[in-house]
Amino acid sequence: MSTTELIKELRERTGAGMLDCKKALVENNDDIDKAADFLREKGLAKAAKRAGRETSQGRVVSYIHAGGKVGVLLQLSCETDFVANNDDFESLGREICMQIAAMAPLYVNEDEVSKEDIENESKVLKAQLEQEGKKAEQIEKIIPGKLKKYYSEICLLNQAFIKDNSKTIQDVIQEGIAKFGENITVAKFSRFQIG
Repeated sequence: MSTTELIKELRERTGAGMLDCKKALVENNDDIDKAADFLREKGLAKAAKRAGRETSQGRVVSYIHAGGKVGVLLQLSCETDFVANNDDFESLGREICMQIAAMAPLYVNEDEVSKEDIENESKVLKAQLEQEGKKAEQIEKIIPGKLKKYYSEICLLNQAFIKDNSKTIQDVIQEGIAKFGENITVAKFSRFQIG
């Protein structure tokens, strides 16, 4: 396979830029699998740096489950239409849609949870802990951990990924950022359910 063909295949597989693909192939003696791993490792390190970049492109992904009883619409955003039109980007969107269908999160992330909801949950937790006989100083130390668990249930990005619970949805998105070389964000979602 010619160098040009290898670059094209690596670019399609990883979504990385042409120059990055060429460099990865050179550093890995034209071994496309090693070059793909090289780009992925390099991408994970860069993913954190990309987190603040604007995501003005993307696509709306839909998913229907359980014989038409549950449906999800997801706006998954990225930086360029090149990535937005990539089949792997759509697959990432479908994975996230399946998560939403299965786990019914209420919010994208912790920042969207209202102060009112947090205060209400804190009051409920405090009352439960008082009934268990915990002292005030113990309660103050326990509540942040309980709130973290609460966020992991109601916030999409904090949820354990249904296909691999060693990762959160935020981890899955970080892997997407590393793979595509662009910032990726969940802009919003809607979940519909009959009954």
